[in-house]
Amino acid sequence: MQFQITETKGPAVHDRRFGKLDWKASALGFGCMRFPTEDGDRLSARIKEDEAVRMLRHAIDGGVNYVDTAYPYHGGRSEIVVGKALRDGYRHKVRLATKLPVWLVNSPADFDRLLNEQLKKLETGHIDFYLLHALGKKRWDEIVLRHNLLEQAARALKDGRIGHLGFSFHDGYEAFEEIVNGADLWSFCQIQYNYMDTESQAGMRGLKLAAAKGLAVVVMEPLMGGRLADPPRDVREKMEGFPVRRTPAAWALRWLWDQPEVSVVLSGMSAMEQVDENLRIADEARVGCMSAEENALIGQARELYQARTVIPCTRCNYCMPCPNGVFIPANFEIFNYAHLFDDVATAKFRYQVFLNEAQRSASCIACGLCEEQCPQKISISEWMPKVSALLA
Repeated sequence: MQFQITETKGPAVHDRRFGKLDWKASALGFGCMRFPTEDGDRLSARIKEDEAVRMLRHAIDGGVNYVDTAYPYHGGRSEIVVGKALRDGYRHKVRLATKLPVWLVNSPADFDRLLNEQLKKLETGHIDFYLLHALGKKRWDEIVLRHNLLEQAARALKDGRIGHLGFSFHDGYEAFEEIVNGADLWSFCQIQYNYMDTESQAGMRGLKLAAAKGLAVVVMEPLMGGRLADPPRDVREKMEGFPVRRTPAAWALRWLWDQPEVSVVLSGMSAMEQVDENLRIADEARVGCMSAEENALIGQARELYQARTVIPCTRCNYCMPCPNGVFIPANFEIFNYAHLFDDVATAKFRYQVFLNEAQRSASCIACGLCEEQCPQKISISEWMPKVSALLA
């Protein structure tokens, strides 16, 4: 198998501060959850292994030095393929990140069992950056703290099986703040962040909080699963009317790389053309690369997206807590997502994965207490059946 080597044009691939660590990350990181597959299902375990190896090595030859995978990606096959790709000296060219599947932890001993399994799959003696995967308030309280996973991680740090500890995150800002401040072991974190997610999940506040504490911030979903790369017509026309022509993906990525708090941006690439495009964009992007006019364009694109919002919820949380346990703002956010991006399938996935049964709209009993507190005067009890009809 022959592997093409990409020459980058400048230093942009290695100019990002990684928190307090004495190491510079590439602007672009390779996220290994969307390898090309035999059946076209982006999450399938049937990875086109030769092509995936060729793509990952091509990216590393082009300057990428941060590779991110996880235990469940591609049905457990991603770590295996990454291990193969990092043979022949490539392991020494990158910092490798993977994640502990905390939802599979039922006792403190599971930490070592899972970590040792991952080391074997990845064909390595150590993992540079180890994350507790997809933390939120519930997993933090009921798994991490309950099973003393921080103590287990401290031992793995001491014996060298992991180099640095971090976490990836999916929840609200308050939970993020609690987790960031809840341990002294963190060196980095990973958040979902893009120009449409500045106020959701950890958001821009979380980005700045983590950076202020000296944590490196790894960004996932920079294109919202590809949706910002293929915007609706009005957003695309606005971008095409700007004096400088760039693809929608380039605008979204440059907006991230403009911010000094962003350490590395992960892209889940599934085709060689995407690797080449992302390397090119990364080579042209620096901290401070966006002019005032360019940032204004991103603001206008955001406004056009937000104009598609159906329910005018601002996530002020005045409606919370619901006496029946419904997570009202999250239900509305997912419902709006379906309309913003014309993507009901992903909205249904988020509804099922990120909300438990009690938190979903179907649990609403139309008591009306939340409506008395809502500054936006939203008829919440009328909207909840509509949310269920679309997403349940």
